[in-house]
Amino acid sequence: MLYFDRHEFAARIVAAVIYALTSAIAINFFWTPGHIYSSGFTGLAQIVNTVGTRFFNVDLPIGLLLIILNIPILLLGYKKLGYRFTMFTALALILAALAIRFVPDPPANWSNDSLLLAIFGGGINGFGTGFALRTGLSTGGLDIIGIVVRKKFGLRMGAVNLTFNFFILMAAGYLFGPQFALYTGISLIVNAFMIDNVYTRQQKLQVMIVTENPDKVIDMLQQNIRRGITIVHDAEGGYNHHQKEILFTVISAYERYDFRDALELADPKAWSSTWRIEHTMGRFYEPKL
Repeated sequence: MLYFDRHEFAARIVAAVIYALTSAIAINFFWTPGHIYSSGFTGLAQIVNTVGTRFFNVDLPIGLLLIILNIPILLLGYKKLGYRFTMFTALALILAALAIRFVPDPPANWSNDSLLLAIFGGGINGFGTGFALRTGLSTGGLDIIGIVVRKKFGLRMGAVNLTFNFFILMAAGYLFGPQFALYTGISLIVNAFMIDNVYTRQQKLQVMIVTENPDKVIDMLQQNIRRGITIVHDAEGGYNHHQKEILFTVISAYERYDFRDALELADPKAWSSTWRIEHTMGRFYEPKL
């Protein structure tokens, strides 16, 4: 993951390809055979495809529906999140639509275990979605809405997805029966779990630093990760009894490598520890995507 954190442009291209392939595999190999729906606008595209085929005898390709449904969301992304973010998201959507079209269907003896298909489909798609978000692009639809909501209200991406996807679960129950609503719900939970564990930008870490060179450390950290720092004066080392300062700050898990490198440059002898926190209040700087 460190390579992708440091090579932004290449990482986004690779992430778009990975998302496209994982999305296509999840849909063609797991969700469609198991009558299970995805989260977000991919799930909505599946619903429209199912309704069109079953009730109107019109087979609208899921990939094409995915692009059409995302056009207004891409406009929202352009307005709220910027041109570069939106262009990479559009690339991910186009690649996903092509992959869904050209990735072959599973063999005839493929599994009929809907629970297994739900778990694997959710896990594979959640990994691809989380990886895309981690590298600074989204998969469109509810991901863009989720990022906008998270930036304003601080909600986790997985929780946002689950909230908006309740109607997807109801549609699965109506179209295929209550057991498939259950399988879809399981898949959505697995998908959200994977997103939250791969996409680390919303995970916050409390950092404590013990150093004899607080000014250098503060300057270096603020140059590299732009975080406020609280200083506790007059600490004493238990081994050599040198005077030290204790610094406290909060970073995102996405910034942990930048933090490590900046601290190493400022004071190689500094000691630090980190632990995960659930929520922050007040101003917390979010780098632009």
